[in-house]
Amino acid sequence: MNTVTKKELVERIAQKTGLQRNDVKTVVQNFLDAVVEELGQGNRLEFRDFGVFEVRQRAARSAQNPKTLEAVHVPAKQTVRFKPGRLMREKGDLVATESGMAAAASR
Repeated sequence: MNTVTKKELVERIAQKTGLQRNDVKTVVQNFLDAVVEELGQGNRLEFRDFGVFEVRQRAARSAQNPKTLEAVHVPAKQTVRFKPGRLMREKGDLVATESGMAAAASR
């Protein structure tokens, strides 16, 4: 599995569209900023066939420090869940995760 950076993604889009890299970079960054802003406001983002980003509330819980075996309180927090859409599922047989905004690796 390879990691693709924003810079590489911008380069690919610029080559594919014939647009200037700086213009593509501005659009991509504005898009990512808008996604973060909407999720920060607790909004759900749905992109047909691509997937859905939504904010979920995780309940507070008790955990255990594995080193000291001491009980530790973990406070409630909000997480982002991504659920792949139809096209993404068909492309890579991906499943939904709650760890950040990444989709799970294909099987």
